[in-house]
Amino acid sequence: MKLLLSTNNPDKVREFGQILAGLPLEIVTPASLGLKLEVEESGTTFEENAAIKARAFHEATGLTALADDSGLEVEALGGAPGVYSSRYGGLPNGEAKNRLLLQQMEGVPWERRDCRYVAALAIVDERGKLHRCRGILKGKVAIEPRGRGGFGFDPIFFVPSQGRTVAEMTPEEKNRISHRGKAARCARRVLERLLRETLQPPSETRP
Repeated sequence: MKLLLSTNNPDKVREFGQILAGLPLEIVTPASLGLKLEVEESGTTFEENAAIKARAFHEATGLTALADDSGLEVEALGGAPGVYSSRYGGLPNGEAKNRLLLQQMEGVPWERRDCRYVAALAIVDERGKLHRCRGILKGKVAIEPRGRGGFGFDPIFFVPSQGRTVAEMTPEEKNRISHRGKAARCARRVLERLLRETLQPPSETRP
């Protein structure tokens, strides 16, 4: 079965590839198919945006399509940046965007710096049926960036139970606890079920 990862973000492609490793899937991306498709993320929730993208890529190719929408919700900012994480401040992912968030959190005491990563995954199978998965990682907005791993807000996302930021973890450590890792393991179970249904021989019909 071909699985279309509905993203050209190399970091996400790598993470999904690690978590879905071992499944009898041919994982493809829009770039590998030569597919150029711009999808407007018009939903108001992560779940809506993931479903919009998965349906669009399935309809364009007929393939089983997996799409995600994820972001950071900060309690002291009323849940922002939320679904606008990728467009936050009109800045690209990285140091400038993280610096902006830290500026907005300036003066906020540690006990009020709670935040969470949210990942919503949508799979639209070859029949057009929608399957959903969700993962959450709770943490705190760090006082300053730490670590050089990961991507996005990882250098300023501190995980109290680990005593470090996500960017200070190895890829394996991150995948074990991350929002995307949790959602992707749910997606793996969905794909395993779809594969069993695909490989199951048709039942004999009797007159």
